[in-house]
Amino acid sequence: MFQPETYAIALSFMFVSMMCWGSWANTMKLCPGFKFQLFYWDYVIGLFLGALLWGFTLGSGGSAGRPFVADLLHASRSQIVFAMLGGIVFNAANLLLVAAIEIAGLAVAFPVGIGLALVVGAVSSYVLSPNGNPFMLFGGIALVVAAIVLDAVAYRLREKQQTALSTRGVVISLIAGLLMGSFYPFVSRAMSGADAPGPYAIALLFALGVAVCAIPFNFILMRRPLVGDEPVSMNGYWRARLSWHIWAILGGVIWCTGAVFNFVASRAHVVGPAVSYSIGQGATMISAAWGVFVWHEFSAAPRKSRLFLVWMFLFFLCGLTLIALAPVFWN
Repeated sequence: MFQPETYAIALSFMFVSMMCWGSWANTMKLCPGFKFQLFYWDYVIGLFLGALLWGFTLGSGGSAGRPFVADLLHASRSQIVFAMLGGIVFNAANLLLVAAIEIAGLAVAFPVGIGLALVVGAVSSYVLSPNGNPFMLFGGIALVVAAIVLDAVAYRLREKQQTALSTRGVVISLIAGLLMGSFYPFVSRAMSGADAPGPYAIALLFALGVAVCAIPFNFILMRRPLVGDEPVSMNGYWRARLSWHIWAILGGVIWCTGAVFNFVASRAHVVGPAVSYSIGQGATMISAAWGVFVWHEFSAAPRKSRLFLVWMFLFFLCGLTLIALAPVFWN
């Protein structure tokens, strides 16, 4: 399998991860009228396709470790369980995040939910594998926390006439963030050890965990939606436009690409899972930029609200810069 041998290549993998994780939700925006519960079935298919795509390409070439199929067969029971547990926790978080996007928009759900996930995931991953300068890493995380607060304030100012709805969107985003920050340590544990499976095999097992959780959890959300009062029927899935199915599958492929690249970068000795996860979750800034500049989610917001967004972007950029430099200044 392919594994980066320099920090520059690993850093490029982390930035690809950040772009993918921050951009996949645009595919949901391109499917107006496609309920997120129905969108999610195709999204899970996309995760599987993405894991197989990278497994049989980068995962089967290169000189590091075992090739993709041999790696899958080599995985122990505990490693399979940890990888699938990561997928199960991620799926619960992601379904709530998608619901929050539908309520609050990209510019809010991602910075609040995934920003919190960054803090939880980075701290827990650092405890398990302490790589990187801790002062720079946690200083960067503190700036990200400040950016989350600024974004939440901007959202409240935008939604001052819709208090109940805005509160629901932020609360669901926070719950999603707590869960989202908890999946990465399971992935790290599945890849830890001298003879552990590589990131490409773990990505497929992770996708399997997502599917196992999605079947019951998504059906529950179809019967008791968080958005709206009417249950969602599978008839809407079969009647949906072909283009919507394609966009949803592509969304899963994009997210999985980000996950594979992030898992691969985390295996680089100088990087470690805490730094890789933290930079990948810079997706918050990318998604907020999509929401503000492309989808114009704050076009009608008061000037004070948009000013808080400017500061949010500055704090995110400074925080991510510190996190990216943490491995460089680590002995």
